[in-house]
Amino acid sequence: MSLQLAMAELAAELALFAALGFLLFSLDDLLVDIIYFARRLWRAMTVYRLHRPGDARSLTDGAATGWMVVMIPAWDESAVIGAMLRSTLHSFDHPDYTLLVGYYRNDPATRLAIEAVSDPRVMAIEVSHDGPTTKADCLNELYAFLLRHEAASGRQARAVVLHDAEDLVHPLELRLFDRLTARAGMVQLPVVPMPDHTSHWVAGHYCDEFAESHGKELVVREAVGASIPLAGVGCAISRGAIARLAEAHGGRPFAGGSMTEDYEMGLRLGALGERTIFVRLPESPGQRGVVASRGHFPSTLGAAVRQKARWLGGIAFAGWDRLGWSGGLGERWFRLRDRRGPFAALLLLAGYLSGLLWAQLWFAAQLGAPLPPQPSPLLSGLLQINFALLLWRILMRVGFTSHVYGFGEGLAAVPRIVTANLIAILATGRALFLHAGGGPKQWDKTDHVFPAATGAARS
Repeated sequence: MSLQLAMAELAAELALFAALGFLLFSLDDLLVDIIYFARRLWRAMTVYRLHRPGDARSLTDGAATGWMVVMIPAWDESAVIGAMLRSTLHSFDHPDYTLLVGYYRNDPATRLAIEAVSDPRVMAIEVSHDGPTTKADCLNELYAFLLRHEAASGRQARAVVLHDAEDLVHPLELRLFDRLTARAGMVQLPVVPMPDHTSHWVAGHYCDEFAESHGKELVVREAVGASIPLAGVGCAISRGAIARLAEAHGGRPFAGGSMTEDYEMGLRLGALGERTIFVRLPESPGQRGVVASRGHFPSTLGAAVRQKARWLGGIAFAGWDRLGWSGGLGERWFRLRDRRGPFAALLLLAGYLSGLLWAQLWFAAQLGAPLPPQPSPLLSGLLQINFALLLWRILMRVGFTSHVYGFGEGLAAVPRIVTANLIAILATGRALFLHAGGGPKQWDKTDHVFPAATGAARS
């Protein structure tokens, strides 16, 4: 067999493998789209004919009734934590809240930055051992402090709110949580990455992914009865729900051995029978912007790969073992979707390798080599179907990104698909390597930047 023929056969086998996998994934995604648009149409024809669409201001009218406790875990965050705390104190429109900020005893720079924010609503809590451990371990220390503080003060929090040291909070967030945690055990707001004009491709791909996942995916997830995973920011757990979770896990509600403790918490709460909801509300009637948590995401390839590897490792690899496949049909469907990332990366790698081989064969043919064999009718048919489905997927990505960031960013989302695919492939390799070694043993965080200005996304 000639080298050219061997390359053609390898390219065809890789292409067939990738095409079959892409077809299955594309049909899975198409089902999510159908449910999303069918739900929107149904609500427009029924609910919204009788009731005006809700907004955050009308929902939060009236006096706030609960003490809200915001937990902010921090390791090596001296560069951003001070600005974040000052901005948060200035932003929150709520009469009764406390910011519990956890730091490690071997991180004096972060401690000094927290203590420099002189406000009685900020409480710096020292973790009793050296860091970094895991983010979940830090949060468990904050929860233990909350129990002691509640006992000493004789009052109990309405809810526990989670944020990171680089987050830009929304003024109405706590009032919304105050109201909604009386109805649900957990509430998640949208997360809106802020565009970074110094990193149009790497940081920008987070904008595209979150615009679609928090604009459509979580909406459908809730509609089919699956638990809403926490994003770790812009979310609240009712005091009763977190107490139930702590009771079920030896007094430590956050999964200390997990690198995606936020994701796990939402699913664990759902398994306990707690209602988990995703709330996407405009601030006021007719406004496009929603109440959301904003912030900058990694802007370099290496940082993005490390972050995505942590997500993949915690959700797709460790999550399979830690959480299993319990729940109803909708729950199992979305757990399968959550865990398909490594296989999707394998399909992408196979597809790109096949394309590279076909390109080499075509180039050789231009130089006089024999033309490679034509693809089989099966492969040709799969490629045509997948191309049509790819166009639909691109349309969805452009539409959701444009809705949040404008049409210019929506168009930029098309070439950023290649960036997202590259990051996914590299992150899967790193996640697999870490998982084979027993998983990360400590906080695998990336450097953070606090937003210099607001209003980077219309949402």
